Amino acid sequence: MKLNIIAAIGKNNELGLDNKLIWHLKGDMKFFKEKTMYHTIIMGKNTFDSLPKILPNRNHLVLTHQNISIQNVQILHSIKEFLDKYQCSNEEIYNIGGASLYKELLDYTDNLYLTEIDATAKADAYFPKFNKNDFEKIILDEKEEKNIKYKHVLYKRRQKYERKTNNH
Repeated sequence: MKLNIIAAIGKNNELGLDNKLIWHLKGDMKFFKEKTMYHTIIMGKNTFDSLPKILPNRNHLVLTHQNISIQNVQILHSIKEFLDKYQCSNEEIYNIGGASLYKELLDYTDNLYLTEIDATAKADAYFPKFNKNDFEKIILDEKEEKNIKYKHVLYKRRQKYERKTNNH
């Protein structure tokens, strides 16, 4: 599997407030759609609940400890279950959040697609800190919308690394 993270973050790593996105930038929504279309997306239950609907042309995985069933959504109950099921696949999977899932899967992530927004905002969810030296930073584009400057940045893991194994 190739695991990617995709997120929009403010200057202080702000992600969201009250289980909602902070910024609604058309260019960023388009970027998200282009990257995740026809791929599998994994998210926590709160992130799933924040979506307006099932996102078209994407396979949805929801990681939750709850014993639930959602039509057209695969429910997983642990990181171990996710890794056991997908680690040996050729799929490209996008982690779309939230904050705790970003943090839990960071060590397994190959690429981070971050929309770095040149602004700050009130938030209650933050993107986890990561060692930028472990990644090559590639600026994909720079934009401005609603007087907010932002750039799409790819952080590509520098070397192949030994993924953590699940032999506990």
